[in-house]
Amino acid sequence: MLPTSDEPDRLPSAPHPRETLALIGHASQERAFLAALASGRMHHGWLLAGPEGIGKASFAYRAARFVLAAGDPTTRAASATSLAMPETDPATRRIMAQSHPDLHLLRRIPKPDGKGYTSNIPVDAVRRVLDRFGSSAAEGGWRVCIVDSAEDMDRSAANALLKLLEEPPPRALFLIVAHAPGRMLPTIRSRCRLMGFAALDEGQVAEAGAAALRRMGGPFDEAAIARAARLADGSVRRALTYVDPETLALVEAVRARLDALPRLDLPALMALAEDVAGKSGESDFAIMVETVQSWLSDHLHAHAAAQPARLAPLAEVWDKLGHAARDVETYNLDRRPLVMTLFHDLSDAVARSRAA
Repeated sequence: MLPTSDEPDRLPSAPHPRETLALIGHASQERAFLAALASGRMHHGWLLAGPEGIGKASFAYRAARFVLAAGDPTTRAASATSLAMPETDPATRRIMAQSHPDLHLLRRIPKPDGKGYTSNIPVDAVRRVLDRFGSSAAEGGWRVCIVDSAEDMDRSAANALLKLLEEPPPRALFLIVAHAPGRMLPTIRSRCRLMGFAALDEGQVAEAGAAALRRMGGPFDEAAIARAARLADGSVRRALTYVDPETLALVEAVRARLDALPRLDLPALMALAEDVAGKSGESDFAIMVETVQSWLSDHLHAHAAAQPARLAPLAEVWDKLGHAARDVETYNLDRRPLVMTLFHDLSDAVARSRAA
């Protein structure tokens, strides 16, 4: 099995994006990047925007491998049909080993006490990258900086990065992964070329999920990844989280309760509330909240053209759920009352929405 490591931007028991060589979907984005590179007028900053877990970071590392490989990437792009580089390429091997001197990564870092990771990308890390870009490239070619993700930068870190984007050195490339680009500094957005990424379809999620599990080298259930893909809303990351048998069973149980609304199965809800209670239920509670939010999002988008009176009840529950989930985590509250209240609120909201 592929060795794993504890990293803030890695899903446990899945390949890190730097180890993901195949790209499922996003062919138009790949063509656009190649065309820009081949034109000789390559923009120095790219904002890779879209839902979390759909392959934006994998695309960033794929682009970095192509640009940092030996030779002129502009010439290579003129005849290439994709950004794929062989695993045996020296630059690819060094990037996978985190040892390429011209690839710089901005992400959350380990806390000084070694217990977990910082909540933000520290400004000092951005300043260190700024200093490195102030000198010549180690190998005399391009330099690439991957930011994963933009949401992890506080204002001071974002302002430090802005200075580098405003006056980039020659042959510098910034690939900024953003799950919610609207929350970024407008000045950073204005200095980057926006490349949007859409959620994958169910077949692509299943294909990408199977490829990731296959690369890990361990056994996996093809049927389970297909079931997980149906529930993942276009996110490979979410599918890989759901493929665990217990997690998949939980998600399917929550979706069954949601799809039955406004009817409530009280014994089943009480069993669900018990499952997510206590310290052992922390991760299950997070999965339940994510599943409910995904279900609400699907319904709000599916009926976006409906009258506001139909959407308002579901939007109210969305807002209430976010606040309640944060309070449960912050104050270590009992999760069982929240589960019961949430589904009663959802039942009422669905009934009101249908009556509007």
